[in-house]
Amino acid sequence: MITLDALVELSRRLGDPALEAALLGEGNTSVRDGDAMRVKASGAVLADARPGDFVRVPLAPALALVSDPDAGDAEVDVFFTEVAAAEGRRPSVEALLHAVVYARTDAGVVAHSHPTAVNALLCSAKAELLVDGGLFPDQIVVLGARPLLVPYIDPGVRLARVVGELLDEHADRHGAPPRVIYLRNHGMFALGASPAEVLGMTRMAQKCARVILGAESAGGVRFMPPTEVARIDSRPDERFRRALLSEESPA
Repeated sequence: MITLDALVELSRRLGDPALEAALLGEGNTSVRDGDAMRVKASGAVLADARPGDFVRVPLAPALALVSDPDAGDAEVDVFFTEVAAAEGRRPSVEALLHAVVYARTDAGVVAHSHPTAVNALLCSAKAELLVDGGLFPDQIVVLGARPLLVPYIDPGVRLARVVGELLDEHADRHGAPPRVIYLRNHGMFALGASPAEVLGMTRMAQKCARVILGAESAGGVRFMPPTEVARIDSRPDERFRRALLSEESPA
């Protein structure tokens, strides 16, 4: 089980200004905690995270809200107020999306951030370049061969609902959930087994976005052949390396 101290450390590293992934109150992190999750409280600053900045949110009522087509902001407000009464603080507005991820994947940790280079693409007419192909082997090993791109939807219960539907479609089409979710005009979610893994994924996504921006300025992006992407994604030695990366220190 991932400790609260590990979640705090991940949050501080994700909020480090040098990473350019989350400023002020941007971004949020969470860990699976049995039939619940621990997620960043609303208004907390990742770079200055403390144990008291995280609240325990039960998954079942959160997912019930997402599944109820009649539930809206008022119902979410009631639920978050109940959590605040028990925990002392309200969860992040993104908490419902974290709950959906835990319900539909085997992720143990989720890191949501707004890396500058990634958002440059997500706020452009070429956001698809983040998901349309593989650029280099390490991108595929760390981020997976099939990240998910989601259209812009106002954060909250509706976004959580749509992402849940898209995750189901992705799993049906590809046989597995994505390792990364990109949200147009918003940011990214890294889904992993450990704090080290999601931090490394965020760093790699930032590098990947910078490579795309540089390639576009040099005449255009040239993806690897799909057969080579599939080979890298499935090679036993690369899967072994992916597992090692999830265990390394996030320093």
